[in-house]
Amino acid sequence: MTITQLKYVLAVAEHKNFTKAAEKTFVTQPTLSMQIQKIEDELDILIFDRTKKPIELTEIGNKIVIQAKNIVNEANRISDIVDQEKGFIGGEFKLGIIPTIMPTLLPMFLRNFINKYPKVKLKIEELNTETIIEKLEEGHLDAAIAATPLESENIKERPLYYEPFIAYVTENHRLFKKKSLEVSDLDLTDMLLLEDGHCFRDGVINLCKAVGNQEEDHFSLESGSFETLVKLANEDLGMTLLPYLHTIDYKGKDMEFLKNFKEPSPAREVSLIYHKSELKMQIIEALRSTIASVIKGAIAFQNVQIISPINHK
Repeated sequence: MTITQLKYVLAVAEHKNFTKAAEKTFVTQPTLSMQIQKIEDELDILIFDRTKKPIELTEIGNKIVIQAKNIVNEANRISDIVDQEKGFIGGEFKLGIIPTIMPTLLPMFLRNFINKYPKVKLKIEELNTETIIEKLEEGHLDAAIAATPLESENIKERPLYYEPFIAYVTENHRLFKKKSLEVSDLDLTDMLLLEDGHCFRDGVINLCKAVGNQEEDHFSLESGSFETLVKLANEDLGMTLLPYLHTIDYKGKDMEFLKNFKEPSPAREVSLIYHKSELKMQIIEALRSTIASVIKGAIAFQNVQIISPINHK
């Protein structure tokens, strides 16, 4: 039994198809099938039920896959140990970032990171939180940047910064004349929200629920971007909440519509997250330190109330 054979098993378990698994592991389908057959013969069991479409794991196959993931992770750790000993920070690194963080944070740190660590080949994907957790658990991402806490036992979280919520309230809105807002001022009945699937949306809903303003059936205007929400607010269709970093480049009249909350300000916790197996920690630490160095000048808020992104339905 070899590490390579175990990787083949994991590929078939994931794709539930020998041909797709062969493509993903860059071998021919007969070669992959033969190697898996060797493991099954050696153990005298069947890992896969080939009579099912798509292919399914047998009961013992499920247990083997769990152990195979552990073994492959530990084998990968050997390379990490060697890289750390040599002080090498490089190689491919797959990073996921949620859509409400990507446009503001990525331009702040990416050039600095590339210049400082030219041997790292970053592959960045914009993904929602649910997909990020799934890909981290399956080993298809090395790390991600997302709003936390996520309450996932397989994911470790290292907070990067705390980003306050800022209200965008136009002049015809009931709250416009207030210099600063309280959480109790919020009401979902006149709140413009991101569409379902965004954790920032869930954070806003959780914030309103905390003060009992949760008549969710009354709102219907939703969008996939903050820019659209702001345009809708400018048409007097409601107010919206924005993450602080999204507002720092606002100018002119738009600045008049931005309102802070009284302390402790509601805020989201933004963290660098990764699998508990802690692979590629030297690159993860390099990312953390790079982001920390650029963000500390942009966010100076301390007295905040962390709003959970978890949507408890």
